[in-house]
Amino acid sequence: MATDSTQDIGTDRQLFVDELLVDKTDGVDRILHHPVRQNVAIAPENAWETRALGSAGFAYDQEVFKCWYRCDEDPNEAHKSGGGRWTAYAESEDGVHWTKPNLGIFEHNGSKDNNIIWQVPGANFAPFRDPNPDVPDDERYKGVVRKRDLFALASPDGIHWRLLQEEPILTEGPYDSPNVSFWDHLRGEYVTYVRGIVGSGTPLKRERDISIWKEGVRWIRRSTSKDFRTWTDPESIDIGETPTMDYYSNACIIYDRAPGVYLMFPSRFNVVRIPQSDGEFEPGINDIVFMSSRDGFHFDHSFREGFIRPGLDINNWHNRGVYVEHGILHTAPGEMSIYGMENSKVPTQRIRRYTLRTDGFVSMQAGYSGGEFTSSPFTFSGSSLEMNYSTSAVGTVKVEIQDVQGRPQPGFTLDDCPEMFADEIGGAVAWKGGGDVGQLAGQPVRLRFWLNDADVYAFKFND
Repeated sequence: MATDSTQDIGTDRQLFVDELLVDKTDGVDRILHHPVRQNVAIAPENAWETRALGSAGFAYDQEVFKCWYRCDEDPNEAHKSGGGRWTAYAESEDGVHWTKPNLGIFEHNGSKDNNIIWQVPGANFAPFRDPNPDVPDDERYKGVVRKRDLFALASPDGIHWRLLQEEPILTEGPYDSPNVSFWDHLRGEYVTYVRGIVGSGTPLKRERDISIWKEGVRWIRRSTSKDFRTWTDPESIDIGETPTMDYYSNACIIYDRAPGVYLMFPSRFNVVRIPQSDGEFEPGINDIVFMSSRDGFHFDHSFREGFIRPGLDINNWHNRGVYVEHGILHTAPGEMSIYGMENSKVPTQRIRRYTLRTDGFVSMQAGYSGGEFTSSPFTFSGSSLEMNYSTSAVGTVKVEIQDVQGRPQPGFTLDDCPEMFADEIGGAVAWKGGGDVGQLAGQPVRLRFWLNDADVYAFKFND
């Protein structure tokens, strides 16, 4: 029978993004992996995209990869077209190559031959398809947009949008960064993550029409709603300490392959460093960091190194040079795509694709000399065990099932487990007697992993 300290994981996939299921380690380290730069996904190529391109939302929806992205026009030209800051739409069959359909909704310079789907009010719009079965069809897509205050939008198809109500949903700013929202099936309500200010530090200046009321550092707040119209007062998320550096543009998601895990990719802004890039820029450079949570409010920030660095491109080494956009897409077997804005504030500002191994944010890793780690106690459902792992040609992974006191279970010891050497996203774990672990389902157990020159990224029990 489970105890208060025993996690019931059912058949949910378990990642090692935090130490919730890691009890003891010997010769094994928990390693953060870094996305690999790939192709430019969406580039400025139209008159309404000449100044800024980013603050995007990506989704796989109705068998199509979709992107909603901010596009700005050069201020010197905006007065002629009556525009300035809009949201546009692109789609893709593979998540790699993107097209911009001619939608004919809004005018630009007297023509509706464009892909603009929202003009006013506001910007920084990352929509989502609402899976809540209780909403009407004309509100199937939702999102929040800011123009000083925050407003709610709704759409039947993700293309034709309207204000859900004339009044703003949140007014205690600042909101001048991408503000993401989604239906949180774990909480049974909507959440939105917005910018805020905490602690003390460098005073924030007044930016455009956005009032900054106090000193502090940029931070991230969460607000919740049952109906997408009435929202709680935003609260600053918790990492167990008061931040001393600016973090914002959060890109928070619930990871679809591990439904109990929230992932966040904030921009970390170092305001005191002087840019190295060409041109005139304000002080400050930034990178992207990695956070995770089990409840959407308390976030693990044990990895302090950069998740995405500015890299070799000199145009990323200046004030607000890179951001991560909202959404992760599965674009090939074993591959996830993450999208990020780069080259901010220069003519080549664009959205680039990055890739990671599926589930490959963090691994438990041992070198050639080998090591082992043991999980915290848990109960599970199902009758088989799969593992996302990678070894070298000489590397090995073996798995043992123990009781809660750490005693190996008969038939499931390390000696009973053949060496596993391969690179598999869902490799089946078996012992000499087979792979059926159903007799242990519902009982508190531990997993002991022994590995050398290998990584273990995740595990999952299946029915």
